[in-house]
Parts: sequence; structure tokens; C-alpha cells
Amino acid sequence: MRWALVKVCLAVTAMVVVAFAVPLGLVVKEMARDRAFSGAEREAAAIAPALSITTDREQLERVVAAAGSDDGMAVHLPADGAGTAPLDLGRGRASDEDIAAVRKLGRASTTEVPGGSTLLQPTALSSGEIAVVEVYVPESEVSNGVATAWAVLAGVGALLIVGSVAVADRLGVRMVRPARRLVESARELGEGQLGARVPEKGPKELRLAAVAFNAMADQVVRLLANERELAADLSHRLRTPLTVLRLNAASLGDGPAAEQTRAAVEQLEREVDTIIRTAREAKPQTAVAVPGAGCDAAEVVRERMAFWSALAEDEGRKWRVAGVERPVRIPVARADLAAALDALLGNVFRHTGEGTAFAVDVHNGEDAVIVLVSDAGPGIADPEAAMARGRGSGSDGSTGLGLDIVRRLAESTGGDVRIGSSVLGGTEVRIWIQLHGGGATDGRAAGRKGHRGASIRRRKPTGALSALGRPRASS
Repeated sequence: MRWALVKVCLAVTAMVVVAFAVPLGLVVKEMARDRAFSGAEREAAAIAPALSITTDREQLERVVAAAGSDDGMAVHLPADGAGTAPLDLGRGRASDEDIAAVRKLGRASTTEVPGGSTLLQPTALSSGEIAVVEVYVPESEVSNGVATAWAVLAGVGALLIVGSVAVADRLGVRMVRPARRLVESARELGEGQLGARVPEKGPKELRLAAVAFNAMADQVVRLLANERELAADLSHRLRTPLTVLRLNAASLGDGPAAEQTRAAVEQLEREVDTIIRTAREAKPQTAVAVPGAGCDAAEVVRERMAFWSALAEDEGRKWRVAGVERPVRIPVARADLAAALDALLGNVFRHTGEGTAFAVDVHNGEDAVIVLVSDAGPGIADPEAAMARGRGSGSDGSTGLGLDIVRRLAESTGGDVRIGSSVLGGTEVRIWIQLHGGGATDGRAAGRKGHRGASIRRRKPTGALSALGRPRASS
């Protein structure tokens, strides 16, 4: 906006300067010419009385010498009736035809000659004949002062242009600075800095925009506070049924099933406590994980598979784990990865029949880690709809948030999630976790596309992962 305003002002000022300076320069040139020929007319008029009195050569030579130099003035006398030949006094430059034309017409005229111009002034003699007085006007006299006047006009025009550009630049700064503050505040608010506000300064339109932005930011803060309180309240309501479950689990006695039930209740209590603490925090969780933070994906996969394997044996499901023999470090919190795996494995148990096999594979590359959760079930007819937050499957107990949890985890590292067909014949969910780059900013940008059912194609890793390719669309 600033440079656009400067360019417009520069163009307008330049057109105005040209519109006034060029005609004014031509007027100055014409005035200089008129001044030079006015002087020539005065010189010619100075000898007119002498010509009307006498035609004696010696007297006329003295008059011409007194009126002007011999080199700048000439007098052309015609032949009279007594047989006197035509007489030319001084240095003549005009042609005989021009002189004859002026004598015939009886009025003054100018003609171009080498080095300048001449003024031919007709004068009546005492004998009734017409003499012609020729006054030479050099070109330097005609253009005297014109170059200086044009230089002054050019300087004034340049000063006007420079001044207008400076004024336009200051006005542009006055308009652009509030707009930049608005952009910066919008970026800060988008990054989670809920205290970002815009000073209500500048032009009226930008002040109104600042007022609207500040009102929107206040509303966002109120909505987030209400959501946190609502999440905390809803989570707190789970304390009573959890207490009942914990007491019932304690009365189950000993055995693998009882231990697993008690472990599940304890984990559920921890998750509820985490939700309450997170919801009560005054600041949103928008910080990017620092280098070195994260967890061992192989360890988390082994732990969660040990939990789900008991239920798989009860339902007669075959299962397989691969790629967890060595540590696999990823920039994801342990609880987040565990929640994502539980969401995917819970979908397998919830949406496939008993006896359906499933597998979890971990592939470690140089710049990315892929976690594959596949099953031998019927597959997902519409993968894009399944990725949409809150859509669910329509069955009891489905909230539609499981895959969204997985998507947000992957996109927080700059990766993504794809749903395709597995080698087992059912669904394959591929979690692409970037090890370097990406970050929360890319994740948020990708998250907006993920809600529309689109997946973001990231930079492919090198090494072992390059041979895996991308999953095919689910059939």
C-alpha cells in the first residue's frame, strides 16, 4: 500500500509538472524572441526621421553609425525618378526578393538568415519612395535567458516531485503502520498468544478494523475459557463413576483379567486428571516440543500391544508387531502416542468382528517414522469422511474423534495420516511422523485441510522409508 501510494503520487505530480512546465517554458522562449525583435524595431524606428528628411549618403551613413553598428543594421534605398541608382548602406543579409516583398507590401516582416534573423522595416522617404531598414538579430539574442529559465523550471518541477513523494511516503507510513500492527496481531493470535491486541490508531477505517479485531480476540478468549471450564466440569463428573469402577475392580480378586481391569481404571483416572489440569490452565498448549523431547515409539507400541493382546486372545484375534526391536525416537509425547495407538486399536476392536487379525508395524527412516496399523476387516468405504472431525461411524460409542486425535499428533510434527488398503485385506492407517522440521505451525496449516478430508503430502524421507511409498485409496 505504501509504495502504491508513492507511485500514484509520483505519476500525478509528474503529469502536473509537465502540464505546467512545458507551456511555461514555451512562453518564456516566445517572450525572449519578442524582446529581441522589440529592440530591433526600436533601432529601426530611430533612423526613420532621418530617412524622411534626407537621402544623402554621407548623412545617412552617420545616422546608421549613430543608431547601431554597421554589422547589425542596413538601409536599402530604392532608385528615384531622377535616375539615381538603388543604394544599400551597411551589411545586408536579407535577399533582394524579401526586400522587394516588404517594399511592395508596406509592412514589417522577419526572415531567417544564417546565424539568426533580420527585421525588415519599411520607411517612407521624402520623395514618396519606400526605403527598407534591415536590423540583424543574432540567435544568441533571441534565446538569451531561455536556458536559465528552463533550468529553473526543471529544478522547481524536480523539487515538487521530490516533495510530493516525501509527503506520500509519510502518509503511506501512517496508513501502513496500523495495517502491519493488525497483521502482526492476527499472526500472534493465530499462534496462540491470546493477549494480542491492536492499538486503535491510524486512519478511521483501520481504527474500525482494530476495534473489530480486538472485539473478536476478546470473544475468542471468552469462548476458549468457557470450553476449558466445560471440559473440566465434564471431566470432573467422571470422578464418581470412576470411583465406583475402582472399588468394583478392587473386589475382583486376583488374576490377569482383574489386574488389567484395575490398570485400565488407573489409566483412565490419570487421563481424566490430565484433562482437568490442562483445561484449567490459563494458557493454551501451543508450545513446540524442544529438541530432545519425545518418546521411544517402539517402547510405547510394545506397551500398548501388551495391553490389547489380552483382549485379542479373548476374541480369538491374531496379531503381529514388527519394527519394535530397537529404540525409535520420535518428537511426540509418550501420552499422545499412546492415546493415538489406543484410538486406532480401539477402532479395530470396535468396528471389526471377533477373530479379525490386525498388525502394528514401525518403520524407522532418516527423517521420518511410519507407524502402520492394519487389519483384515471390511475396510473403510469413505476415508475422507472418516478423517473429518466429529463425523464418527454412526455406531454406538463412536464420537468421531479417534482419527482426529491421530491426525493432530502427526501434523504437530509436520507429518500426516493416510487411510488405505492393507495387505491383510482391510484398513491400513499410516501415521507419517516427521523427525526434523514441520512443527506446530505446519501442523495447524495441515489440520485445516485435514478437516476437509484432504491429506497433505510431505517431503518424502530417504532410506528405508522411500521404498514404502504412499498408501493406495481404500477400496
